[in-house]
Amino acid sequence: MEETYLLNVEGVRKKILHGGQGELPKLQDGSKFTFHFQTLKDDFERTVIDDSREAGMPMEIIVGKMFKLEIWETLLSSMRIGEVAEFWCDAIHTGMYALVSRGMRRIAEGRDPLEGQKHRCGMGNMFDYHSTGYDDLDELQRTPQPLIFIMELFRVEDPSAYKRDTWAMSKEEKLAAVPVLHSEGNRLVLRREFAQAAAKYQEAVICLRNLQAREKPWEDGWLKLESLVTPLVLNYCQCQLELGEYYEVLEHTTELLQKHNDNAKAYFKRAKAHAAVWNEREAREDFQRVAHLDPSMAAAVKKELKQLGERMRKKHVEDRKRYQGLFQSSQGV
Repeated sequence: MEETYLLNVEGVRKKILHGGQGELPKLQDGSKFTFHFQTLKDDFERTVIDDSREAGMPMEIIVGKMFKLEIWETLLSSMRIGEVAEFWCDAIHTGMYALVSRGMRRIAEGRDPLEGQKHRCGMGNMFDYHSTGYDDLDELQRTPQPLIFIMELFRVEDPSAYKRDTWAMSKEEKLAAVPVLHSEGNRLVLRREFAQAAAKYQEAVICLRNLQAREKPWEDGWLKLESLVTPLVLNYCQCQLELGEYYEVLEHTTELLQKHNDNAKAYFKRAKAHAAVWNEREAREDFQRVAHLDPSMAAAVKKELKQLGERMRKKHVEDRKRYQGLFQSSQGV
């Protein structure tokens, strides 16, 4: 079991330290590896660079999702569940390790792994960084070298066996997820679980926005996706109104109206948010736009304007009393 042997990959040697169980896992696009790893320098001291156990969190990789350190997918594919193995990898496979490690360390520190990173390929980002922020990683970045990876594979899950993050979904999976998330959000609204419903609507919007990023703005593909985004954003805003998150509603409805300035429902929700935070003039303007754009909502607008007037009158009376009290107190002094 301790015999060193070559994988069918140039520049890689493997040594099994502890045998695993069963057959090699059957992998497919989207399968997820969960494992612990230790990274060492190939020097006399076998200097430890990273240790996921010390960081307190195992590593996860999704098969076929272009993980920057591609060799890791190859290494893990050669392992059985429960196996512990040591891999020596030549510098041709380790050039991206500094960037990968930088991201993992930031996550362990509770920081954004992409902080300061430009939206470019991994190699392009490498040239952008003058420093990773870690001296040992800066050395690896300056002088790529062979590294040793000790890995313990815990489990391999099929795509259907775990909830996949949005970024890990294919285009088809994102499109399929949207109506499911929409329906789940509606069900939660009926149960008045507005925070949970908002999260479902938001996740669906993220799926669609990710797909929109691949389309040319205002062309057919983009517009088709936008038609799905709009009702989800409106539902999200309704949940935020119920939760009292009025400035959140103002932000999202204003953004929506910059693209679709004839959407009466967006004006209506923004008007209600303005009214809630005492922006009387803005609320009245938006309510008037609603009545102009959609006469069928005139009765609802009339009701809201009446309530707004009553609230503002009450506020003015209370403010006058408060100011009079302050004035009398200052006169007494």
